[in-house]
Parts: sequence; C-alpha cells; structure tokens
Amino acid sequence: MAVPHPVPAPPRSIGRGALLAVPGVAAVLLAAGAAGMLPVALALAAAVGCAGLFATASLMRTAIALHRAENGAFVSCRGAGLVGLGTLASTASALVPWWDPPQRAGWLTAGLSVAAACYVAGISLLPGAASSWPVRLRRAFDGLGLGVSLAFAAYLVPGVSARPAAVPALLIATGGVAIVTVIVLRARPRPRPSIWCGAGAGLVMLALSALAVLPPGSPGLLAAGLLIVAGMTAAAVGGTRRDLTPPPATPRSPDQYLASYPLLAVPAAVGVVAAVWHLLAVRRFDNQAIVFGLVMVSVLVVRELLVVRDIRNYAGRLRVAEAHFRSLVAGATDLTLVLDEQLMVRWQSPAAARLFGLRDDEVIGRRFADLIHPEDVADAQAVIGSVLAGEHEGGPPVLVSARMRDGARLWRDTESTISDQRGVPEVAALVVHVRDVGERVHLERTLHRLSYLDQLTGLANRRALMRDLLAHRRRPGRRGNLIVIDLHGVAEVNDSRGREVGDAVLVEVSRRLKALIGEEDVPARLGGDEFAVLTTESAVPAYALATRIVSALGEPHQLPGATVELHCSVGLAELAGGVDSEEVLRHADLARQRSRQIGLDRVEWYDPDVEIQLHRRMELERQLLGAAGRGELDLVFQPVTGLRDGRPVGVEALLRWRHPTLGTILPEEILPIAAALGITAELDEWVLDEACRSLTAWAGGESDFWLSVNVGPRELLTARFPERVAATLKRYGLTPERLVVEVAETWIAEDVPAIVAALSGLRKLGVRAALDDFGSGQTSLSHLRRLPVDMLKLSQSLLTGGPDTVLDVVVSLGRRLGLEIVAKGLETPEGIDRASAAGCRYGQGFALAHPAPAERIEAYLETHRA
Repeated sequence: MAVPHPVPAPPRSIGRGALLAVPGVAAVLLAAGAAGMLPVALALAAAVGCAGLFATASLMRTAIALHRAENGAFVSCRGAGLVGLGTLASTASALVPWWDPPQRAGWLTAGLSVAAACYVAGISLLPGAASSWPVRLRRAFDGLGLGVSLAFAAYLVPGVSARPAAVPALLIATGGVAIVTVIVLRARPRPRPSIWCGAGAGLVMLALSALAVLPPGSPGLLAAGLLIVAGMTAAAVGGTRRDLTPPPATPRSPDQYLASYPLLAVPAAVGVVAAVWHLLAVRRFDNQAIVFGLVMVSVLVVRELLVVRDIRNYAGRLRVAEAHFRSLVAGATDLTLVLDEQLMVRWQSPAAARLFGLRDDEVIGRRFADLIHPEDVADAQAVIGSVLAGEHEGGPPVLVSARMRDGARLWRDTESTISDQRGVPEVAALVVHVRDVGERVHLERTLHRLSYLDQLTGLANRRALMRDLLAHRRRPGRRGNLIVIDLHGVAEVNDSRGREVGDAVLVEVSRRLKALIGEEDVPARLGGDEFAVLTTESAVPAYALATRIVSALGEPHQLPGATVELHCSVGLAELAGGVDSEEVLRHADLARQRSRQIGLDRVEWYDPDVEIQLHRRMELERQLLGAAGRGELDLVFQPVTGLRDGRPVGVEALLRWRHPTLGTILPEEILPIAAALGITAELDEWVLDEACRSLTAWAGGESDFWLSVNVGPRELLTARFPERVAATLKRYGLTPERLVVEVAETWIAEDVPAIVAALSGLRKLGVRAALDDFGSGQTSLSHLRRLPVDMLKLSQSLLTGGPDTVLDVVVSLGRRLGLEIVAKGLETPEGIDRASAAGCRYGQGFALAHPAPAERIEAYLETHRA
C-alpha cells in the first residue's frame, strides 16, 4: 500500500533572533573597517557577504518551498526566488572592491545590471504588484522613463560627467530604482512585503552605483556597504512573509494601462529643469549629455505615444459602451431619469419621447414633483426622502407608485424604482426608472370590478353583497332589510328548453328586480336561481317591496319561442337583527326556507321561532328515513259509523310517528317531509301493508267491514301500484271490496285524466275509491261524473261553515250518482244532526269515535257488534 507524501508547508518568516543577529554581525564588521581594524575593502566584502548569503538562503528556501507546495507553479513563488538571485548578484558585486580588478567599474556595472534585472522581475511578481505580463511591462517602461530622466539630471550634476565609466552604473541604478518605485506604488492592494522588498532593492541598487562612483579605499564604501546590508535585510524580511491573504480579484481598470499623467509629467519636468539649470550654469552640453537627452526624449515620446494609444483605445471602448447604453435605454420599456439631491431632473433617456411623448425641454431642469399628480406628490416625496436619508442603503431599489403627466397633458399610472447612485462618482445622483403600468392597473381594476359582478345578469354577486351589507351596517342607525329570493322552475326550464333559455329567464328576472327597487337598493345574484335585494327601507316598505317582487316574478316571462312561468319563495331579515353580515344573510335565508315549506309565492319574516321550526324540520328529515326500520311508525284507526244506528261500517288508517324525543308526530307534518325526501311511496306501501294486517286480525267474519287508506298522487299514478295492492290483498287473504283507497280532492285538478285511469285500474281489481275532503278544493261538480269513485267524504268546511243549501246540493248529487256519503270532522252533536238532516248516511269524527290503536279498535268493534 502506497503511503502518500505529505505536502510541505510554506516556511515561516525570518526568526526574530536571526533578523537581529546577522545584520548585527555585518554592522560589527563594517565598524571594524571604519576603525582601521580591518581593511575597508575586506570589511565591506565580509559584511555584505554575510548579510547577502543569509538573505539569499532565506529567499531561495521560501521560493523552493512554495514551488513544491503549489504543484510547481512558477508564479506561485511570488518573486521570492528572483529577489534572492538579485541579492546573490548584489553580494557578488560587493566583492569587486576587495578583488579590485583593472576594470573595476565595468565589473560593478555588470553585477548591478544582473541585480537590477532580478530585483525588477522579482518585485513585479510579488503579491498585488501586477496581474499580468503586459501590465508588468508597462510599469517597467514607466519606471524606465522616470529613471532615464533622473539619470539625465544626475549626469548634469558637476563631477558625475567627469567619470564616464560610472555613467552606465548610474543609468542602471536610477532606472532600476524608478521601475521598482513605480511597481510598488502602483500595486493594488499595496502589501507590506512589496514595500519592504522595493525599499530594500532600491537601497541595494543605489549603494552598488555608489561603489562604481567612489574611488578605492574611500570611507564612503563602508556607508554604501551599510546601505547594502540594510537593503538586503529588508528584502529578506519582505520576501519571506507568508502570512498574507491573497489579493482580491478586482476588475480591470483603464489605470492599469494608462500610467497616469503624473508619471509622465514628473520625468519630463525633471529633465527640463535639469537641462535649463545646466544651460544656465555651464552654457553648453557635451556629446554624452546630448545623447542622454535624446534617449530621455525618445523614451518620453514613446511613452507619450503609448499613452495616446491607450487613451484612444479607452475612448473607443467608451464610445462602444455609450452606444450600447444608448441603444439599451432608447429601446427600453422604461423611462430613465437622473435627479440631483434637490430632486431636479438633470437627464432623461431618449425613450421619453417614444414612451411618454416628453421632450427634453419639458423635463430637464424641472422638479421631479412637478411631473407627478398633486395627490401622489406627498407619498412620492416621503419615499424619496427616505432614500436620501440612507434608510434603504444596501437594499433593493425603492418602488414608488404615482400618476405622471405625459406630453399630451394626460395622467398615466406609473411605477418608479429609485436607486441611490450618489456614491458612484461617475453618476453622483438618484437614478429613477419609470414604467407605464396603465394597462396593468386597468386590468387590475377590471378584474376587481368583475370579482364583484355577476357575469350573466350584471348584478352584484355574493361577495359584493356582503361588502355592501357590511358597509351599510356600519352606518349610524343601521336601518334597512335584506330580501332573499329563491326561484322555482328554473331547473325545469334548463332541462326542457336548454341552458340558453334558462339564462334568458335569469336575465329577465334581474331586469324586473332592477325595475322594482329604489336607487339606493342593491340587487344581487347569490348564485344559481337565488337572488337578493339589500334595501334601505324600513320593515313595512320592505315587506311591500317583497310582495311586489313576488307578483312581478310570478307573471309569465315572454321569451322568443317560449313562455315561462316561475314561482318564488321570499325571506326577509332586518339588518339590525344580526351580529354580523353573515348572520343577517343566514336569517334571511332561514326565512326563505320557511316560506318554501309553507308554500310557493310567499313572503316570510325571520323570527327566532322560524329558526326553531327549521331546525325541527331538518332533524325530522334526518331521522324519517330510518323510522320504519326502528319501529317508530305506527297506525291509528278512526271508525266510520252509521249516523242512524251508530254501527261501525269501516275504519280509516291514520299514520303516526312515535318519535322518541319529540313525541307523536301527525301526518300533517310527516307527509310534506316525506314528499321532500321522495319517500311518499314507501310510506304509503308501509301503511297499506300494516293496515291490511290489522284488518285481518279484526275481521270477525264480517265481510262488509272495510278499511280506507290515503294514497298520494305519485304513488297512485305509478304503473305498478295496482299490482302492489293486489299482492297485499292476496297476502292477507282480503277481498278487494274491503279496501277503500282515498284520494284527496286537492290532487285531482293536477291531472284529471291520469287520476281517472289510475282509479279505473283499481276498480278493475274490485278495490273501491273515495274522494277525500270534497268541498275544500276547486274540483268541479262535473268531475264527479268522470271520476270512478264509490265514496264521497265531505270536508268539515261544508258542515260547519257552508250554507245548508250547498250541503244539500252536494249530498243530493252524490246520492244520484250512487256514491256513499261520509261526513268528516263531526265533533259536536249539532254537526251530527246537520249531517243526518242533509242525508248523509255515514259519519266520522271525534263526536262519534276517536282514533285509536289497533288493539283498542278491535275491542271497540266487539263491543259495538254485541
């Protein structure tokens, strides 16, 4: 198994002990030379050699460690190796005075050249010095121009030109120092290692140039050596610093290419001042000075040409960027405005004319508030003021909604985003992007209006009604009423004539409602075939309005190709009667339900009793479906007796619901609920079966004793009803003549031919039929000739409230038709006498016998037969 090699860590910075010890030893050697204890050249060589070898070793060790740690990347050494090579070259150059060869200045110039090249290259690779080689070369050229100018000025100093062998060293030193200075000063960010290395390299190069100028054995050599030792130590300190953070990735700036005008002006100024001073003092230039001047001018000219090229390139990029910007803002869907801190418009984008029809002379120089609707100025200025106060600094742009005037003097709905760009020197203003949101606002308002509108009828919908109801209840006094209307018959119109006709009916209903109500009243469609009217009228006018609505909606609706008749149920509730709008609507709806239970085309007020009755109704509807299975249904029987002899001739079966908590419930309450639930046929079948079973138990051998049961029209008109009757009679062994089927007179008018056919079918079986409650409805006397009935049971209203002549006519007609006449509702002896006097043969009522369970009826029959 291979063991991975550990990655070597970068070396630490120079230790404090070594940093103090090595330069100290070098300083002691130089002091010994100054005291005459050692020859000057030997002291210089020993001190510089000691400090140089130490600095070179430290820098090379750092470079090699970084080279290994960073996978061999050359630049990763950050120039430490090249600075180390420059230190080594400087050390070798310092040995020349001790060696003292014939061409001493030439050797020093060669060593200085190598050292300067290594220093310049190494420092340009230090962290933050430059990001690319073109930038490094440009900064080197900038430094070269400065160095040539300084060298030219130094050459013109008296005494320097007298030593032509030292001129190259002077030129190289000034050029190197200038290049290093430019690189260090232009570094961004400017880390301390670059400063230490730059300062150290500059001291070393200046000191080496001094060695080339100073004569052998001069005490100045020791001062130059001290500078070399200090410079090498500083370079070692900066080049071995490893506890540095990497420089941030900054975007490229034109200043990285433009050397900036001070770097161009300083060399030119130095050269011009030196030339003028030399001309005034010496009044002539030698050949070398002229060559120096030409070189300086050439460098500055080339530098000027490069600057011009950079400026042209930068201007070209600016033109391209500006063209891109103008194309963007000109084709943008937003208007861009630039505001100063006084909120004056300083610039607007070219899109202003296309988007808002605004010219520059109409906007620029005016206050931004002058462009905004007066009602929106306060809010807009408050938002802009918060931006100016710095409350949104660092956050997203602030949004301002306001109406803005366009070039046609019209107000437009706009949304503006305000960005604070005062911290950007190139902008130094507020930037406002204005967008026309008129279409969106119009769409929002339309959607809002439609959300409160019924699309079919144009009336308010339920949501709008609840909103207006809430607003009306908040008014002082809260006078008013809510009317809820439920139409009956619209579903049948949809099924028989189609949806289009049904929708036309609803539109006509809404038209009639709007024609009846007042200006302050609110008509609404709650949904389906349910409408409402919120009226400000008091109780009596509101009830009158509801009555007029019932009459108007009950009139035939004349539609193309159809005439439709509707019925309705109306409920009213006072606005002050509920704790909130929902409760007011619930009260009105409960009143409407009660109106529907009582009958069609009625108006009912809400009161607490209505709610109690509705709760009772809903409870009964829930429990009636399983009442027969739970054994809660029962039958009682009321005897029918002869008025002359008092002998019982038959009984009528009456349904009772023995509710475990509500007590006995009568048919008057059971049958409407059964009809609403659609179980009337099941109840009739149960009654028929139970009644026939009881009749079998009482029979007692009398074949003329009969049993009557009430049958609803829906059950009677079913095709299988005669079969069910025949099967029941056969199951209990009863003859058909002993069963009488009673049909209420109020049902006859619904469909006379169908009723006649159904009763004829029963007659074929031998079952007799009776017309119940005759005289309470609108059945014509002529219908009696068509109806196949055998018995006529007179309504109590004929016996108690009608004139004797009417009673006599009805009884006489029935007897001529061969019908048996039974007087119902006989509750007093006077009623019995009147029915007997009119010719009624049989009677039924409390005055003769009360309804009783089957067991008691059996005992009653035994007693009366005896």
